[in-house]
Amino acid sequence: MKRLIALSLLSVPLLAQADTPVIVKIPRLTLEASEKIAQATVAACRKQGIQIGVTVVDRSGDPMVTLRDTLAPRITLEVSRQKAFTAVNFNAPLSALENRFTKPFSVGKVDGLVFSAGGIPIEAAGNIVGAVGVSGAATGEQDEACAREGLKAIAFELETASL
Repeated sequence: MKRLIALSLLSVPLLAQADTPVIVKIPRLTLEASEKIAQATVAACRKQGIQIGVTVVDRSGDPMVTLRDTLAPRITLEVSRQKAFTAVNFNAPLSALENRFTKPFSVGKVDGLVFSAGGIPIEAAGNIVGAVGVSGAATGEQDEACAREGLKAIAFELETASL
């Protein structure tokens, strides 16, 4: 009887594993959606007379689209990429993180992370699918406002996405 109970207890984890899928579906931001966001972001800043660099990254933080307006400095490309990378990895607008990592040796000192407003994550159907980062305005808040305007270009599609 004890052996039967022991054997039945051993099979419980095996049953649980049988229900575990061997692959997962990962929602992805398309190139076309990334382009729309980037173009709309540049347009939003242009309306204010601001020349920017914008980067849209996928959920892994890899660039999908990078644009630099005609007169935007070259550095805006790298800063916008780092802002987008940081926003997707922390799944938060960078304006909410600006003062969080100020101590020496904190995560904020890791190369490639930027904790300055201007990066926001992109979500669809409750899943993070990417982020947009902007650099070139006089303030991070202006960068972030342009990014938010850029997201409006596909807001309906993001809100109604089903995965």
